[in-house]
Amino acid sequence: MIKGQKVVCINDTFTTVIRAIYKQLPVKGNTYTIREVFLGREKVVKGGDSATVGLLLTELVNPPDPFHAGQQELGFSSERFAPLEEHPDEEAEVGELIGAGAEKGGYWVN
Repeated sequence: MIKGQKVVCINDTFTTVIRAIYKQLPVKGNTYTIREVFLGREKVVKGGDSATVGLLLTELVNPPDPFHAGQQELGFSSERFAPLEEHPDEEAEVGELIGAGAEKGGYWVN
């Protein structure tokens, strides 16, 4: 996942504690834009370390994380979101085809 990418929320189940410290939470099925991608706090999983990928979203703004020394904004696990597959605009596709044919004597449509 990258900054500027559109994602859709696939998990909006939050604990009571999370609901109390966040101002805004994502809603399952809604589309959001990634504002920032960051490395979340590490957690121990079966004797090894693993890091989580966190996201800040353009449409949602939350208070600083009370447990983060740098006062980073509270974010969301990337596992709560799926990339949104965007389809190119049909007019753009037609223009590209016409443009490619123009090199061989095709026509331009304005």
